[in-house]
Amino acid sequence: MNKILLILLLLPHIALSNTFPRQLAVPGGIVNIELGSIETPAPEVFFQDKRVLIIENNRNWIAVIGIPLKSKAGVHSILVKSDNTTTEYNFEIVDKDYPAQYITIKNKRMVNPNPDDLKRIGSERPAINKALNTWTEQPVEELLFSLPVIGRLSSPFGLKRFFNNQPKNPHSGLDIAAPTGTTISAPAPGLVINTGSYYYNGNTVFLDHGQGLVTGYFHMSKITVKAGQIVEQGTKLGEVGETGRVTGPHLHWNVYLNKTKVDPALFVPELSESKEEKAQ
Repeated sequence: MNKILLILLLLPHIALSNTFPRQLAVPGGIVNIELGSIETPAPEVFFQDKRVLIIENNRNWIAVIGIPLKSKAGVHSILVKSDNTTTEYNFEIVDKDYPAQYITIKNKRMVNPNPDDLKRIGSERPAINKALNTWTEQPVEELLFSLPVIGRLSSPFGLKRFFNNQPKNPHSGLDIAAPTGTTISAPAPGLVINTGSYYYNGNTVFLDHGQGLVTGYFHMSKITVKAGQIVEQGTKLGEVGETGRVTGPHLHWNVYLNKTKVDPALFVPELSESKEEKAQ
């Protein structure tokens, strides 16, 4: 097995075009790794036993890897399988300390569900997991998104969350506050793979953009698409609401890569540029 050490933070391995999400090698971030020329067949890439999205750029194959929020700082690796050979590419993740957020939820069952609520939550998991485990082989042509709704960015990705002073899972998406009824639009072309009303997420839509790139839209007041529908960038998916576990009307927007929740802001040029400026 070949080993190639890529110290991505100190010396980026590739100069990516502006069609890529911003690379940020932290928990909840993204790493882009050049794999070789497109003169060779497209390889299969795995990170922590999960299939990874690959895309062509400047006549090279690029792996676009989502980093789980629970990842530890240090050297990690992907496995690249091509032509009956397996190559290990190493890359470095650095730690990130996300701030804490304390939220008061008036509906206490949304913090401590009763037995009937837990039964409902359990019954909903298979449909949600099926959507999040979607993998289609179609080429992904574009990895930059528009914002799905016009509003105030109310809660960023990765916050350490406390509901009624109880520690809960970190914030897995980007919250955009807007009045009930505000249009929610597809940020990129995709296929509607699931719609439903779920205990925590409220009215929900999931889109498949190809090769494990999935987006989710939660707490909607109205859904205007159906499972199996192909949407273009800008297609109306529904309207902002406050269904599920919320403190007010907003869109909670998730982005998943290789079954991993990553920061949606990295896919939106104007937001990722703002993050870059703050980091300097």
